[in-house]
Amino acid sequence: ALTFLGEGFKPLILEYFIQIPSGILYWVNMVSAILDNATLCAAEIGPALSEIQIRSILMGLLIAGGMLIPGNIPNIISAGKLGITSKEWARLGVPLGLVAMAIYFVVIFVLGI
Repeated sequence: ALTFLGEGFKPLILEYFIQIPSGILYWVNMVSAILDNATLCAAEIGPALSEIQIRSILMGLLIAGGMLIPGNIPNIISAGKLGITSKEWARLGVPLGLVAMAIYFVVIFVLGI
C-alpha cells in the first residue's frame, strides 16, 4: 500500500519536491512527530530527488518521528506497554528532538558530513 501511495504522489514529487532546497525538506519533515513517518517517506521519496534531498528527508523523518508518540509505530507500542502518556513523552521527546534536529542540521548542512 505504501508503494502505491508513493506512485500516486510521483507527479507531486516531480513537479514540486525536486525544487525544494534540502534544508527546508529537513525541517518540514518535523511533521513526522505527529504523522507516521513510513507513510511520509513513501509519499515524499522518489528517484528524481538528489541524494542530499533524500538524506534530508530521511534524517528529518527519523529524528522528528521520535518526538511524539504518533511519530512511528514503535513509539505507540512502547508508550502503550509502559503506560506513558502523550504529555510525559512530549516533555522529554520534544526538547531532545529539537536539540537533535539542530545538531544534525549542523552536521549535514554546515559541516557537510
